[in-house]
Amino acid sequence: MTEKTATEKSATERTRTEKTATEKAAITEQVRERYAAQALQVTDVSSGSCCGTPLETSDVFGSVLYTGAEHTEVPDEAMLASIGCGNPTAVADLRPGERVLDLGSGGGIDVLLSARRVGPTGFAYGLDMTDEMLALARANAAKAGATNVEFLKGLIEEIPLADATVNVIISNCVINLSADKNAVVREMFRVLTPGGRLGLSDVVAENQLTESERIERGSYAGCIAGALSDAEYQVALAAAGFTDVSVEFTHEVAPQMHGAIIKAVKPS
Repeated sequence: MTEKTATEKSATERTRTEKTATEKAAITEQVRERYAAQALQVTDVSSGSCCGTPLETSDVFGSVLYTGAEHTEVPDEAMLASIGCGNPTAVADLRPGERVLDLGSGGGIDVLLSARRVGPTGFAYGLDMTDEMLALARANAAKAGATNVEFLKGLIEEIPLADATVNVIISNCVINLSADKNAVVREMFRVLTPGGRLGLSDVVAENQLTESERIERGSYAGCIAGALSDAEYQVALAAAGFTDVSVEFTHEVAPQMHGAIIKAVKPS
């Protein structure tokens, strides 16, 4: 056994409170309700008509984090529904022919952008637990004429794909919403091919913040209270078997909490 690094010690000392099954279910339902309502704010899925109402955005969340060129590559409704904390397609280095999975795909913006990057020989999956977001994403895919995409219903803690299915996993401000992040990390490792990689955008806390201090800064469904720290993220990914793990802060979204780019590789 090797001696623990300072990062591992820090994460161990600040282990987050383990939640009961009831608490996990309550958090999941809280998140589902919020994002179902947000999908309906953009599109009235019962009539199929676009309401054209953008979700709340700022200079740290939403469509402002995408380039002008990317705005022209997807339907307006996909851009209106963007509420992430980054732009994972810009950091995942997607290549033609690759298979990509977007965890918590929402209105489909990152799936559609990924589908364009990997081209007709590649494929992009989107996974979401919210019927309303799935309906919006599928409508956006039809408007975009995207044929190399599929939107799946399910939980990111139980990814409905076989082992070693995808080359790349992306996600945009969703993993912090999970009530069981270790399960998410294990599932990501399982469905990646050997040599596959992560290119995630997420909210990450500075290491000194306690769980209660994160809760003080914002809600769970608001992408703040459930955020892991830098050290916790690195330890969780390494424990699952990932290598070349990195967490890079990009911009502050709350005091001592940041939008971040998380990268890692599944060994070949």
